[in-house]
Amino acid sequence: MTPTIAPAASHGEEARTLAALAVSAATVDGGVLSDVELAAWLEDRRRAHPQQVERVPFEGLAGWRFEEGTGDLRHASGGFFSVHGLRVHSDFGPVSEWEQPIVDQPEIGILGIAMRDFRGIPHLLLQAKSEPGNVNGMQLSPTVQATKSNYMRVHGGSAVRYLECFRSPEPGAVVADVLQSEQGSWFLRKRNRNMIVRVGPEVEAGEDFAWLTLRQVNMLLKQDNVVNMDARTVLSCLPDWRADASALAGSLHSDAEIRSWITRRRAEHDVSVAPIGLADTQGWQHDPHTVSHVRGHHFSVVAVDVVSGRREVAAWSQPLIEPHGTGIAALFVRRVDGVRHVLLRARAEAGFLTVVELGPTVQCTVQNYSHLPRASWPPYLDEVQNRRGSAVYDVLLSEEGGRFLNAQSHYVIIEIEDETPLESEEFRWVSLRQVDELLRYSHNLSVQARTLVTALRSL
Repeated sequence: MTPTIAPAASHGEEARTLAALAVSAATVDGGVLSDVELAAWLEDRRRAHPQQVERVPFEGLAGWRFEEGTGDLRHASGGFFSVHGLRVHSDFGPVSEWEQPIVDQPEIGILGIAMRDFRGIPHLLLQAKSEPGNVNGMQLSPTVQATKSNYMRVHGGSAVRYLECFRSPEPGAVVADVLQSEQGSWFLRKRNRNMIVRVGPEVEAGEDFAWLTLRQVNMLLKQDNVVNMDARTVLSCLPDWRADASALAGSLHSDAEIRSWITRRRAEHDVSVAPIGLADTQGWQHDPHTVSHVRGHHFSVVAVDVVSGRREVAAWSQPLIEPHGTGIAALFVRRVDGVRHVLLRARAEAGFLTVVELGPTVQCTVQNYSHLPRASWPPYLDEVQNRRGSAVYDVLLSEEGGRFLNAQSHYVIIEIEDETPLESEEFRWVSLRQVDELLRYSHNLSVQARTLVTALRSL
């Protein structure tokens, strides 16, 4: 019997999706919740999500242990994640070789947002979720945000609500489904499925969930530490309802040239990594409470006990990565013959599966460069600092609160009219249409760049 092959989505279907998203982005009235009701719901959820996070010594970590011999930090179940050492040789950046701790979580999780029409207007189902590393406890996350260990219930906790919408979506329901990376400087080859799935009226919002229009999501993206990192990366996978898909001749570089540039940087950058024992990681010191860099730079590994009545498990222990300092991720935007372009950098990070992904114009934590000569600082950092007063977007946003403690970055978008930031082998001006196309596939844009794309669309 010949199998039936489902046809690819037609241009007409995609056009209807884009038009519907544009309506959702412009809807002032007619949403499930008014803006006043949304603000009240958020405040109610903050009060309903008390969370206690207490630092403890490593020996107080229930269910975790330092492995004999290597010193690697592992969970007794063998699931979740581990922290071990990594030896890196790289031709990217001012330092050519180093050793560091790294979070190793080889399993692929699901980050999924359900989308449902109400009176013909698409709404997105977001979840009020507490994470131990969040600076303010509760933030808005995707409908489903779960590692494989979570949804296989290795922790013995309750089931993940709405999971089957993403593990077994209805035919034709998938809007986006793509593997995307997380921070390549803290995670080793970490990937998650970023999914957006249409659902029907049988899917209703639970107590910690709310249906929001795209305009309401965009409104919240302009507020500090409201929309979490996992929601931002999934939102970037929405088809860009604002990009001019017909502007094929409007890009500074052809699509083939952009793809060739990415491939060339992946082929030519020399980055090699080798796992080593956490106890053998040079340049890092251990005490009962932390594993930290000898200069006080970069980050520390710390231990916490967590009590949270709104999670699958009410109490647990875990290690977290605590960055030192607040990061900055900045994106330059300019128009070329009337078409918006963004200046992306081909970044090589030790934890990337593909060696290189496209990152923001500038991405760094400034204090990590304080011991280096100014010439070794990231390109265009001075330009960002000088022009930041004219930024069209400057919001403090948290990184992933399930693995990182109080990790925040200033996400900044600066529109420029001149060509002062020049292209080089590391930098290219990429049109928004090309960005939208790159986001349809895995491992092209870093998680920081994806946040900035989501922020740019919110303006």
